[in-house]
Amino acid sequence: QVQLVESGGGLVQPGGSLRLSCAASGFTLDYYAIGWFRQAPGKEREGVSCISSSDGRLWYDDSVKGRFTISRDNAKNTVYLQMNSLKPEDTAVYSCAVPRRRVNYCSGYFSFYDYWGQGTQVTVSS
Repeated sequence: QVQLVESGGGLVQPGGSLRLSCAASGFTLDYYAIGWFRQAPGKEREGVSCISSSDGRLWYDDSVKGRFTISRDNAKNTVYLQMNSLKPEDTAVYSCAVPRRRVNYCSGYFSFYDYWGQGTQVTVSS
């Protein structure tokens, strides 16, 4: 059974940092792309970052470029999202997702993904 569990969210002041984790079980993460998404209250879900399976190609939304870093540790079956220089507008529920298919690219579109974690709340406020 495919399962994704996010952790690492919390309350942080503007300018602070958090590292989110997405722990996968029920499948081997090595062969799959992973995406991070977020959804703020009253807003649509948006893609934040993704990493491909084979060559580690990365994508970042313009709003997080230079501040967020996605990485994967296949030995731990876990993907991370390091978030630095956090802003109040980064406040949202962050979720990771995996597609059913094994493809060598990733996407920032939610329709690309089939399995989702429950999300972790990130609140940036002073």
